[in-house]
Amino acid sequence: MVESVFRWTVLTVVSGLLSACSVTLPPSQVDLDVDTQWHAPLPHQGSVSGLAQWWQQQGDPLLVELIEAAQQVSPTLAQALSRTESARAAQVAAGSMLLPQVSASVSASRGVSQPNVPAATTIQGGLQASWELDLVGANRALSAAALAQLEGAQAQWHDARVLVAAEVAHTYYGLTSCYQLLAVARQDAASRLQTAQTTAAGLKAGFTAPSVAALANASAAEARARENQQFTACEAQVKALVALTAWPESALRSKMALAKSASMPMSGFVWSSVPAQTIVQRPDVFAAERDLVLASAQVGSAKAQRYPRLYLNGSIGAMRYSSMGVDTQLNTWSMGPLAVSLPVFDGGQRAANVTLAQTRYAESVSLYHAKVRQAVREVEESLLNLQSNRVRMQEAKVAAQGYDQYLQATNVSYQQGFASLTDLEEARRIALSAQSALIATELDGKRSWISLYRALGGGFQPEKLQ
Repeated sequence: MVESVFRWTVLTVVSGLLSACSVTLPPSQVDLDVDTQWHAPLPHQGSVSGLAQWWQQQGDPLLVELIEAAQQVSPTLAQALSRTESARAAQVAAGSMLLPQVSASVSASRGVSQPNVPAATTIQGGLQASWELDLVGANRALSAAALAQLEGAQAQWHDARVLVAAEVAHTYYGLTSCYQLLAVARQDAASRLQTAQTTAAGLKAGFTAPSVAALANASAAEARARENQQFTACEAQVKALVALTAWPESALRSKMALAKSASMPMSGFVWSSVPAQTIVQRPDVFAAERDLVLASAQVGSAKAQRYPRLYLNGSIGAMRYSSMGVDTQLNTWSMGPLAVSLPVFDGGQRAANVTLAQTRYAESVSLYHAKVRQAVREVEESLLNLQSNRVRMQEAKVAAQGYDQYLQATNVSYQQGFASLTDLEEARRIALSAQSALIATELDGKRSWISLYRALGGGFQPEKLQ
């Protein structure tokens, strides 16, 4: 009894001494140094609550199909998922270090161990347990680091999904706009060809000067070249979508032919959150914050390596020995040894590891602040681009409509002989440029919304990470 009390007294004293050595971690959260409001004008359409389902709200089923297909075959997403599962395995392994490790063994044998001794059967079984009593927090720090790494990997997976969706949308809207430009180029080429044919007939009849006919032919050739160039650009966009989605090209072309989204306006969204609340919805910012938690935990782990560590082992064994009809039971158990590992001399290695971990922590803080500033910048720039696009879109519509009316009037004057072919070609050039600018401005507007969608995190919800 006295010996038992002595053992537990020693254990209590050792535990108390080691508990006093618990390490202190640097802050795993830092204040966000951002403004309390956005400085760029906010858009006023839609609702931020639907940002996670934003693509479905565009009313374009083909775009949703393309995004889903691209996400299924994206190597970037596959790599991000692999990193997530690797981090999950590491987190489980780190968490297991906080619990006792138990293993079991069973064996059976029969034979003659000595001459002139009957055969015997031996059956053995046992349990072995070992446990590091994490009194200074070394394993807890490793577990916290592994959890932060897992959450960061999950956030990066979401970020990869957002990037893939944005890339597909960029390419898809680029292709639809390219088809619009191709239609304009074909219409322009047909009009110039008709003028060239009329001029050729006039030259043959002697009513048109050769120089005028040459100008008409040159204009028609220029239009055909522009049409071919635009067609090639559209074909390249098709190839890009095929590469992104792994769809058969014939299937993609068939669905694109049925798509009605070329001139469909994009549904937007608004939000009232201040910058500090908005940017934490970005998966890359969340991942940078997890990196900060990871770095903090690694400082704690490095510090813990400089303190004593306490280990406890135990075992239970059972053996049955049978010979000549006689069974013998041999059962054993043990608790201990209770061992303390004391770092005595390592040539400064542990101290250097602490310094390295603290330096990496400072780097993580700096990178986190930089990521936050970059996030705010991207949102502000997207807002500015949207505001600029709204103004340019209004002016581009007026310009395109006005120059088209001017072209129609000049064409009538040319047919009636009151305008020269040079006047008509100039009117066509201006009208074509204005129409192309309108289509390009529409595309810029869609891509600005996509940029804002990315800048706001694409509907990422950190609280739903598992």
